[in-house]
Amino acid sequence: MTRHGLHRITRFRSAPRRKAIAIGVVGGSVVAGIVATMMPILASDDLSIRAAADTTATAVTQDGDNATKTTLATCPTRCDGNPRGGRQAVIEFAVTTVPATAVNVRATLRVHAWQQFPATVTAHASPLSARESRPPLATAGAVLDSVTSVSKGFNEWDVSKLVTGNGTWTVALAQSGLESRVYWASADNRNPDLRPNLLISYDIGSRPSPVTTTRPAPPPSAAPTTAAPKPSATTAPSRTATPSASGTLPSGRCGSVSDKLVPSCGAWWGMYSPAGAGGGWDHGKAVTNVEAQVGRKFDIVHRYHDFSNAGSNGAFPDAYETQQMREGRLMFFAWESRDFSAGTTLKWSDVYSGRQDATIDAVAGRIRAAGVPVFMGFDHEPEDEPNKGSDADFVRAWRYVYERFAKAGATNAVWVWTMMGWSGHYSRYAGLYPGDRYVDWVAYDPYNFHVCNGSTVWKSPSTTVGGFYDWLDDSGIGAGKPRMLAEFGTNFNAADPGAKQRWFQDFPAALKEHPKIKAAIYFNSAGMTSRTATCDMTMNHDASAVAGFAKAGQDPYLRQPTGGSR
Repeated sequence: MTRHGLHRITRFRSAPRRKAIAIGVVGGSVVAGIVATMMPILASDDLSIRAAADTTATAVTQDGDNATKTTLATCPTRCDGNPRGGRQAVIEFAVTTVPATAVNVRATLRVHAWQQFPATVTAHASPLSARESRPPLATAGAVLDSVTSVSKGFNEWDVSKLVTGNGTWTVALAQSGLESRVYWASADNRNPDLRPNLLISYDIGSRPSPVTTTRPAPPPSAAPTTAAPKPSATTAPSRTATPSASGTLPSGRCGSVSDKLVPSCGAWWGMYSPAGAGGGWDHGKAVTNVEAQVGRKFDIVHRYHDFSNAGSNGAFPDAYETQQMREGRLMFFAWESRDFSAGTTLKWSDVYSGRQDATIDAVAGRIRAAGVPVFMGFDHEPEDEPNKGSDADFVRAWRYVYERFAKAGATNAVWVWTMMGWSGHYSRYAGLYPGDRYVDWVAYDPYNFHVCNGSTVWKSPSTTVGGFYDWLDDSGIGAGKPRMLAEFGTNFNAADPGAKQRWFQDFPAALKEHPKIKAAIYFNSAGMTSRTATCDMTMNHDASAVAGFAKAGQDPYLRQPTGGSR
């Protein structure tokens, strides 16, 4: 891996996470890997619920305690030569956090098998207890869904007839057509990624529409700059927006911006677009080429940097970013406590112990010298960084960096606290929050992965962004602070070629339904997931997607009248 292109570490999960609600037995391990195109941590916006309990129902006493086994089993009444050897897999889910305003609730049961089998397996509502060691077989309840053959990997059943919202729901899997046992991963399986889960999606009903201010669209964008930047070392870039004196949400006419970069109307429109070897690692053209495709300048350019304090990875702002600021874009620096080129990771104690003071102070000095407000983040998505330390260590490191920036006079840094937004970590977020004094914006990273992460659920933009948004409202964390989608994205739908275009076109409406979101940044990385015939998270993977994204970017809600160039 070269030092020019690396920007962040990625962990791939086969199971969903972002904005997902994980209840019951929650798997905590992840599959970690460093990849050449440094991608974001994957996530989903579904409610992903792990089994609260499971067991195998059978009359075969030799099976022992099925509630503690790492596998479940299914088999017809005549099984492996035993005329009374039938088995049913019984799985219980506790659903507690579906909003009261949820409508069109859809639920999918996912259970993992290690081999293919020519067997039909039917999901039923079950009266049995999944908490018993070996419950007796009982007459199956209402049929919910069937698979006519068992696939290697996760098999899925639509159980929406049973799971209609919050409650305790028990499903039994009954097998026919093959008189041999099929084994499935249980909630006690050593690999948490293989455990049974329930995917729930829903729409929100009866949400009041926000009052929006009509404002004229600015003139068309000027042609993007594509020449290699040659900034002066002593000239500070100018701002296109006039900040208000207050750090709170600005009031008054559209076009005013607070000193914490909060627009008075609508939301900023941003982009992360990685540079690559094919483009000569030109971080300027990586952005302007996309701007040319969509016909406008982005308000925010997002870049990832490390603690090396060297080269384009660590010595930031670099020449490209300085040029982008001079041209009126806002920068968002996501600063990671690692060294991309070396492949090493710091601990948070390395940060707050003072061992990184020289790097912190050097970066703070360059940020101060930029002369304009910039978005600054420290270790985005820390809930997925167990090797760096505890949640308390993260908070201590965050506050330490913040204080050193303040001491260095880098008060133009606008601090963005970025979480995954996965409900499996809801219980941790209060402990990861550094405090209102240390945070200016609250951000999260929602995605509509569709089949990229093994799901079949297609989430609307509103569903994609809504889960963690609503949870923040309920929890009170960061109350009154503007919110940002520090990353967002969507897959395409191979069965509906126009779905991605419509998703983009509907996105401004989703932001209007969630008016506390004041910035949205698309994560346009081809390495976001494994690119396949059914998975491509890039905005510009085909012409219809580009057309949809361009249409979204022309919505007045996303065209800030702060200089006329956007």
